[in-house]
Amino acid sequence: MAGSTSRPLSGRVSVVTGATSGIGLEVARGLAARGSTTVLIGRGEDRTKGVAQELARSTQNPDVFSIGVSDLALISETERVAEALVKGYPKVHILVNNAGGIFRRRDVTAEGHERTFALNVLSPFLLTSRLVPTLVESAPARVVFLSSAAHSRQKVDFDHLDLPGELYGSGWTAYSVSKLEDLLLGREFARRLTGSGVTVNAVHPGFVHSGFGLNNGGGMAFGIRFFGALFGRSVVRGADTPLFVATDPSVAAITGQYFDRRQVRSGSAESRDPTAATRLYDACRQITGAPEIPEPPSPTNVDA
Repeated sequence: MAGSTSRPLSGRVSVVTGATSGIGLEVARGLAARGSTTVLIGRGEDRTKGVAQELARSTQNPDVFSIGVSDLALISETERVAEALVKGYPKVHILVNNAGGIFRRRDVTAEGHERTFALNVLSPFLLTSRLVPTLVESAPARVVFLSSAAHSRQKVDFDHLDLPGELYGSGWTAYSVSKLEDLLLGREFARRLTGSGVTVNAVHPGFVHSGFGLNNGGGMAFGIRFFGALFGRSVVRGADTPLFVATDPSVAAITGQYFDRRQVRSGSAESRDPTAATRLYDACRQITGAPEIPEPPSPTNVDA
């Protein structure tokens, strides 16, 4: 193994969801190359194990491990992953919530939740909540939510978080709303973890030319493939900002922000609504049964 200069994350533990392809794979590769003990969460036990073995070889880092799942959109599966992480890794310093999807047709999981909301929002919310004690114990630590610029024209309909058929549309609306919700949750986690040594930020990776969305087939897959070839970033470029926010010393103290191209951006007005962030956090906690992170103490009034 190389020295600490080329392996700056040696001795630190990173977890990446959706790590078997696309942006997640490149983020995991970057973390492993920096010397981190890297845990890949991906669909399929054999597939995820195979990807972990390939990364261990290509990065010359033997400490790359895997946890395979059948369907991360299920609360029960996310609970199982969280339990495995808590038991297997007493320290976690970096959590990258990358797993997500877009679905042309509305689908409901076996647990009764609309799939986009379940995979893109409930799962990262629950995994982060379950790992908070470990992250705090490991501090300084960082959490990164994968959001998107697609959030910018959306609002959260708190009466219809599961987006019934008449609101679901072609799938783009559900996806875009979920990315707004990820951004809101990132801000709320950051607020609740103020002073803990754990930072939480959201990132826009850009429109990336990868296999994302091609599961849908038909016109949606054709459009994604066509415009991705014309305008899409490579997966390496797409992974750049998530890796930057997860690892760079210059952003170690920044929390509750939204990044694009390594820069802090404001995000939409809706994404900066603290009341909506808290309301969404409470709703997700009620749905998933996640433990509550206590409100941070109010600042002391020195003039009192």
